[in-house]
This record gives sequence, C-alpha cells and structure tokens, in this order.
Amino acid sequence: MTLKQIISAAALIAVGSTASLAETRVTYKSAKSTSSYYQMGVQISEAMKAGSNGDIIVTVEESQGSVQNVMEVRARGGDYVFTTPPVLVKLAQGGKAMFKDKGNPAFNDIRALFPIPSLTMHFVVSEGSDIKDFAGLEGKTILLGKGSFGAREGAKYLKLFGLEGKVKIADVELSGAVQALKNGQIDGFVTAGSYPAPNVIEAAASTGVKVLTLNDEQIKKSKRTRLTIPAGTYAGQKEDIVTTSLPVAAYTTTKMDDDTAYALTKTFWEGKKSMGSAAPWWNGVDSSLMTNITGKIHPGAVRYYKEAGITLTDAQM
Repeated sequence: MTLKQIISAAALIAVGSTASLAETRVTYKSAKSTSSYYQMGVQISEAMKAGSNGDIIVTVEESQGSVQNVMEVRARGGDYVFTTPPVLVKLAQGGKAMFKDKGNPAFNDIRALFPIPSLTMHFVVSEGSDIKDFAGLEGKTILLGKGSFGAREGAKYLKLFGLEGKVKIADVELSGAVQALKNGQIDGFVTAGSYPAPNVIEAAASTGVKVLTLNDEQIKKSKRTRLTIPAGTYAGQKEDIVTTSLPVAAYTTTKMDDDTAYALTKTFWEGKKSMGSAAPWWNGVDSSLMTNITGKIHPGAVRYYKEAGITLTDAQM
C-alpha cells in the first residue's frame, strides 16, 4: 500500500469514527404494539431520524403500560425515553397508589421532555338512539370494554353522574364496538385515546354518531383535565365537544445528557407539523399542553423552551 493510500484509508476511518460519535441512539418505550401510542412512537422515531439527518436513531419498544415504563427507570441508562401520564410520575415519587412500598431514588430523577396527545374520553352514541346528554343514557345499552383506562374511567363517570345500575353494560370487546353500533346491539360506547380516535372516525362515517359533551360540574367531579375537541373533527360534528383527558408526556431521567435532551425536544417540536399532516392526532399538541406537565423538565429541554420563547413554571425548572 502506498503512502497516499494509507493516508486515504486513515481519513476514511476518521470520518467513520466521527459519524459514529455523532450518532445518538435512544430507546423509546411506549405502549402495546396494537395501540395508537405505539404508532405515535414509530412516528416520533421517523421524525427524529428525518429531522436530525440520521444523527438521532430511536428504537421503539413495546410496553405493557405506563406503570411498567416508570418502574424501568430503576435499571435504565441515559438513553431511555418513555411515555406516561404526569400523575404517575408524581405517585412514583411519592410512593403512593401502585407505587406503594416500591419507592426508589431513581424516580426522583425523572424529567419531562415534551407532551404527546392526551388520552381523551369519548362517550359515543348513535344518532338513532336519540341520546342528547348523560341523563339520556338511562335505560340504554352502552359498551365500556374491559380492562382499559377508558373502561375504568367510563364506569367511574356513570357512578359519578348517578347512572350506576341504570345503564345496561354490553358484554362486548371494544374492538367490536363499531359493528355492534351498526347492528343496533348497543346504543353507544366509551373509548379513550388520542383524538381523532380511529374507531370514532369509523363510527361517525359509517353510522352517524354524537359524542356527548360534559358540563362544568361533570368535569369538576371527574377530577380530570378539560379538553375541547374542535368542531369538524368527526363527520357530522358541527360544534365543539367538551370532554376530559388524561395528559401524557415523554420523559427521560437526569442520566441523559443535556445536549441529547435538547436535540430530542427541538427535533420533536420542529417535526410536529409534518407528523400532523400524516396523523391528525398530533395537531392537538401545542405549547398550551406544557401546563399539564406538573413535574420537572430536563435541563436540556428547558434550554430549548427558553430559546423558543415557551413559558415554563418555576416548578418545571
């Protein structure tokens, strides 16, 4: 090999090493592979790769739920990003509810990066049922599903609004809700997910539905976050729908370096418009959702928010 060839080979090795050092690899733990939140993780992964010109590589991992995501911070490193409602972070740090007797100092190191679409409650009824409000559910057949956040929340609301025992609960899986509504087997169903929800889109387009609005008193009783689904989100929806939601955000820990947290946060916000063109649920995410993050935000992410002129609270910094 000539001296010139040796120098050229050395230069190629040096360039390769620099590229390797520049590449940031992150694990994003989301939800079950069949859920919309897993699909969001895939979209974030694609947006990160595109927005960073391949410098940020995100691997999406399936999860059994938000509690598992939080628990795993005990054994994960600085490349770990996960999704969970802010309320679960608060419970973990306080050793309460499902985290009772499972406390760990690592929970205090959890830091937020950015919000993602909220779990949004939908009480969907067929147009033919003539149900106009929650009182109209009495004597009707409603599908709640089984084991999901939406099913638990739906049952809670029926009790809170004085409808426990007054509504017939259909013994059908949520996956069969639209078909059951079409066949007249049920008068309505309850579902929770990011809006616009695929099953509500299908029902509105094929059957004709109404999504019930909650009044101020009902929202207060629910102790959840108020959310408005804009008019026109679903076929035939002429007015805004006022409902409740459970905020969700992407988190990491203080093990992640500031530059990586900054790059992830900046790339997310800059790629959100493109993600919204492909999946409308991203259009419901804007800087107003930052107020739903009740805990601390990673210093690297804070740097981005200051640059972008997005106001944070003292408690978040």
